[in-house]
Amino acid sequence: MEIKSVFDKEFRKYGQVLKNYDCTEIIEKMSSTPLPNDVIYEPSIKELEQLKIAEELKAREYGELPIQIGYCNGNNYLLNAIEYHRSSEINIAVTDLILLIGCQKDINDDFTYETSKIEAFKVPAGTIIEVYATTLHYAPCNVDESGFKCVVVLPRDTNLPLENETEKNGEDALLFARNKWLIGHKDTDLGAQGAFIGLIGQNISLK
Repeated sequence: MEIKSVFDKEFRKYGQVLKNYDCTEIIEKMSSTPLPNDVIYEPSIKELEQLKIAEELKAREYGELPIQIGYCNGNNYLLNAIEYHRSSEINIAVTDLILLIGCQKDINDDFTYETSKIEAFKVPAGTIIEVYATTLHYAPCNVDESGFKCVVVLPRDTNLPLENETEKNGEDALLFARNKWLIGHKDTDLGAQGAFIGLIGQNISLK
């Protein structure tokens, strides 16, 4: 699979590289976060949300809406699923990492999605990007065997458990958590967790 760069023009339909942010402090703070053999996601970390960059991101990227700052760390080479939000997501690459992404408009009328439409983009360490709300994404992938670390910024309460059940009709069948619509692959255990299984094609692997 060809791996492009977020600095390439092909990334522009999926997001943008942000400028005029100093990520030094938050990257240093991330040095103490775990790096497991699998993938761990923590939506909200108080120590990260108390940093100066948190107020800047809240003001400049979310128009003063409440935000949460957490991380996604680990080791991963598989697509496994795609998700989208009703809002942009900000990622800060603490290490080099690869994002497997697609476009929401390419989801079929029955809410299946063909994995052959996924593209891969490398995000170099120290880069801060906006991933548009219409961009399909999931956990990052390794560039090398040392694993990846990624700061994840989203509107407050995104990805937390739902408070109410919704009928599994139409797009509502994809609602997996707060502000999180998800389509899983049959080769994962996501179906057992209640996720909509609708990825068509191979579960893309970068290894």
